[in-house]
Amino acid sequence: MSDHELDARGMLCPMPVIKTQDTIKTMQPDDQLTVYATDPGTLQDIPSWCRVHGHAVLKVVESENEICFQIQVAPE
Repeated sequence: MSDHELDARGMLCPMPVIKTQDTIKTMQPDDQLTVYATDPGTLQDIPSWCRVHGHAVLKVVESENEICFQIQVAPE
C-alpha cells in the first residue's frame, strides 16, 4: 500500500474530480490518496464519484479555507 497526494487547491468543478480520477487510475488497489481542495462543491462531488466507483472515503476534514479527503482505492 502506498500513500499519494493530489493538490487540487484553486481548481473549480469539475477539475478536482477529474484530477482525482486521473490520479487514482495510476494507483494500485488499497493505495491511499489524500486530496487537498478549496472548491466547496468537492464536498458532494468527490464522495459521490468515489461511491460510484467503489473507492472508500476514509476521512473528510474541513478547515476555514481547505477541504482534505483521504481516499482508499477500491480493492480488485
